[in-house]
Amino acid sequence: MYVKHLAGIIGASLLLAGCSSSNELTSGGQSVRFVEEKPAATCQYLGTATGSQSNWLSGQHGEEGGSMRGAANALRNQAAAMGGNVLYSVSSPTQGFLSSFVPTASEMNAQVYKCPN
Repeated sequence: MYVKHLAGIIGASLLLAGCSSSNELTSGGQSVRFVEEKPAATCQYLGTATGSQSNWLSGQHGEEGGSMRGAANALRNQAAAMGGNVLYSVSSPTQGFLSSFVPTASEMNAQVYKCPN
Protein backbone atom coordinates (compact mmCIF):
# COMPACT_ATOMS: atom_id res chain seq x y z
CA MET A 1 0.00 0.00 0.00
CA TYR A 2 2.79 2.41 0.93
CA VAL A 3 4.64 1.69 -2.34
CA LYS A 4 1.53 2.42 -4.44
CA HIS A 5 0.96 5.68 -2.58
CA LEU A 6 4.59 6.74 -3.01
CA ALA A 7 4.55 5.81 -6.71
CA GLY A 8 1.40 7.91 -7.19
CA ILE A 9 3.00 10.95 -5.55
CA ILE A 10 6.17 10.61 -7.62
CA GLY A 11 4.18 10.17 -10.84
CA ALA A 12 2.04 13.23 -10.14
CA SER A 13 5.12 15.31 -9.29
CA LEU A 14 6.83 14.37 -12.54
CA LEU A 15 3.71 15.15 -14.54
CA LEU A 16 3.33 18.58 -12.95
CA ALA A 17 7.01 19.38 -13.35
CA GLY A 18 6.87 18.48 -17.03
CA CYS A 19 3.76 20.56 -17.69
CA SER A 20 4.85 23.65 -15.82
CA SER A 21 8.39 23.97 -17.15
CA SER A 22 9.10 26.95 -19.35
CA ASN A 23 10.97 26.88 -22.63
CA GLU A 24 14.68 27.30 -21.98
CA LEU A 25 16.95 28.89 -24.56
CA THR A 26 19.33 26.55 -26.33
CA SER A 27 22.87 27.71 -27.11
CA GLY A 28 21.76 28.32 -30.70
CA GLY A 29 18.65 30.18 -29.58
CA GLN A 30 20.79 32.58 -27.55
CA SER A 31 22.37 33.90 -30.77
CA VAL A 32 19.00 34.71 -32.42
CA ARG A 33 17.96 38.34 -32.18
CA PHE A 34 14.74 40.26 -32.78
CA VAL A 35 14.79 43.21 -35.21
CA GLU A 36 12.19 45.86 -36.02
CA GLU A 37 13.50 46.87 -39.45
CA LYS A 38 13.33 44.49 -42.40
CA PRO A 39 16.64 42.65 -42.77
CA ALA A 40 18.99 43.78 -45.55
CA ALA A 41 19.09 42.17 -48.99
CA THR A 42 22.24 40.33 -47.90
CA CYS A 43 20.09 38.28 -45.51
CA GLN A 44 18.46 35.04 -46.63
CA TYR A 45 14.78 34.46 -45.82
CA LEU A 46 14.34 30.93 -44.36
CA GLY A 47 10.61 30.79 -43.57
CA THR A 48 8.21 31.36 -40.71
CA ALA A 49 8.62 30.04 -37.17
CA THR A 50 6.15 29.70 -34.30
CA GLY A 51 6.92 29.52 -30.59
CA SER A 52 4.40 28.70 -27.90
CA GLN A 53 4.21 28.28 -24.14
CA SER A 54 1.40 26.43 -22.41
CA ASN A 55 -0.35 28.35 -19.64
CA TRP A 56 -2.63 25.60 -18.41
CA LEU A 57 -1.08 25.21 -14.95
CA SER A 58 0.56 28.60 -14.50
CA GLY A 59 -2.25 30.76 -15.84
CA GLN A 60 -1.99 33.71 -18.20
CA HIS A 61 -0.63 36.22 -15.73
CA GLY A 62 2.61 34.59 -14.65
CA GLU A 63 5.43 36.49 -13.05
CA GLU A 64 6.89 39.17 -15.36
CA GLY A 65 5.18 37.85 -18.48
CA GLY A 66 6.73 34.41 -18.11
CA SER A 67 4.40 32.80 -20.63
CA MET A 68 5.32 35.27 -23.38
CA ARG A 69 9.00 34.91 -22.48
CA GLY A 70 8.64 31.15 -22.83
CA ALA A 71 6.99 31.59 -26.23
CA ALA A 72 9.80 33.95 -27.30
CA ASN A 73 12.42 31.43 -26.17
CA ALA A 74 10.69 28.66 -28.13
CA LEU A 75 10.57 30.97 -31.17
CA ARG A 76 14.29 31.75 -30.91
CA ASN A 77 15.11 28.04 -30.50
CA GLN A 78 13.10 27.14 -33.60
CA ALA A 79 14.74 29.91 -35.64
CA ALA A 80 18.17 28.60 -34.63
CA ALA A 81 17.15 25.05 -35.61
CA MET A 82 16.18 26.42 -39.04
CA GLY A 83 19.66 27.98 -39.38
CA GLY A 84 18.52 31.54 -38.76
CA ASN A 85 19.87 34.26 -36.52
CA VAL A 86 17.32 37.08 -37.00
CA LEU A 87 13.57 37.26 -36.28
CA TYR A 88 11.54 39.93 -38.07
CA SER A 89 7.86 40.87 -38.09
CA VAL A 90 7.10 39.21 -34.77
CA SER A 91 3.43 38.91 -33.95
CA SER A 92 1.29 37.33 -31.29
CA PRO A 93 -2.18 36.21 -32.36
CA THR A 94 -4.87 38.20 -30.61
CA GLN A 95 -6.31 36.61 -27.56
CA GLY A 96 -9.99 35.81 -27.71
CA PHE A 97 -12.80 36.07 -25.22
CA LEU A 98 -12.18 32.52 -23.96
CA SER A 99 -8.58 33.31 -22.95
CA SER A 100 -9.88 35.81 -20.37
CA PHE A 101 -11.35 32.92 -18.40
CA VAL A 102 -9.33 29.84 -19.38
CA PRO A 103 -5.52 29.85 -19.54
CA THR A 104 -4.61 29.22 -23.15
CA ALA A 105 -1.18 28.92 -24.74
CA SER A 106 0.85 32.04 -25.51
CA GLU A 107 2.08 32.04 -29.09
CA MET A 108 4.46 34.13 -31.20
CA ASN A 109 5.11 34.01 -34.95
CA ALA A 110 7.96 35.58 -36.94
CA GLN A 111 9.86 35.53 -40.20
CA VAL A 112 13.27 33.86 -39.89
CA TYR A 113 16.35 35.20 -41.67
CA LYS A 114 19.99 34.19 -41.82
CA CYS A 115 22.11 37.33 -41.91
CA PRO A 116 25.89 37.68 -42.12
CA ASN A 117 27.45 38.73 -38.82
